[in-house]
Amino acid sequence: MRFPTPLFASRLQQRYKRFLADMQMPDGSIVTAHCPNPGAMTGLLDPGMLCWLAPARPGAKLDWGWKLAELPGGGMAMIDTGLANRVVAEALEARAVPGLPPYKTIRPEARLDSESRIDFRLDGGDGPVWVEVKSVSLARDGWAEFPDTRTERGARHLRALTAAVRRGERAAMVYLLARDDCDRIRIAADTDPAYAAAFAEARAAGVAMLGLGCRITTDEVVAAGPVVIG
Repeated sequence: MRFPTPLFASRLQQRYKRFLADMQMPDGSIVTAHCPNPGAMTGLLDPGMLCWLAPARPGAKLDWGWKLAELPGGGMAMIDTGLANRVVAEALEARAVPGLPPYKTIRPEARLDSESRIDFRLDGGDGPVWVEVKSVSLARDGWAEFPDTRTERGARHLRALTAAVRRGERAAMVYLLARDDCDRIRIAADTDPAYAAAFAEARAAGVAMLGLGCRITTDEVVAAGPVVIG
């Protein structure tokens, strides 16, 4: 997934009201950028962090969108969780998500049941394969962890995938490692016990739990092979 326009360097001042972040530009001016990340963003909010912004599309309320951050120990993190589906969509097109059965067509935002849309439905093999994507940006003790805050929506997706498997269909969760300083993923049970319980039930039922790494630069974010899920 290549960024359509060059990104601009800035320094984080503060994130507030969940979706707003004040940034200092190289000329010293302060701009307010859209923060497209609903999570807690633990470890990614240190004042002075080097961040990368994209100019907003015409008509947007804010002139800038926050895309990436440089990690304190080196490496990069993807801030914009909306990019995860684009990265995985390209990987699906390239048949570069290990662990999925064969398929011919990819349908995004597919209706699974009356309450849930799932990120992708794959068809053309032996019945549909439902694929949900989550962006993993929290890191603790050498592990990337999901979620970084409570997510009833995430647990609902797991329950929907579990129900699909139990009625004879196939389903997978793809956890996209949205930072390049970790090489393994686990569930943050202390952050959201209900999500952890839904994950364990889904895995036991046969939902495939797949980790996918990223190569992150200021030019592009692309899938970079499988990642172990603990």
